[in-house]
Amino acid sequence: MSTGQPNPIMNLVPLVLIFVIFYFMLIRPQKKQQQEHKKMLEGIAKNDEIVTSGGIHGTVINVKDKTVILRVDDNVKIEIDRQAIAYIKKPQSAASS
Repeated sequence: MSTGQPNPIMNLVPLVLIFVIFYFMLIRPQKKQQQEHKKMLEGIAKNDEIVTSGGIHGTVINVKDKTVILRVDDNVKIEIDRQAIAYIKKPQSAASS
């Protein structure tokens, strides 16, 4: 009796399945998160309280095309790149509601 060789397409099924799993568990959520971060950066306005990716807390006093000027203390202002902004802090009144 001769045993037939398995179909070569059947050898690709596990690879395709692994790719689909990676897409839905890693690639798709990361793209969604990047889009949300981009939208957040576009919506930055004066007097927003933000935190940078380096951990600096400050208040936006001026918004430019690629940078933002923050007030981090009395008479202390720094200019940072928009991409360095990690998130916008929520107002205290919204957090307690």
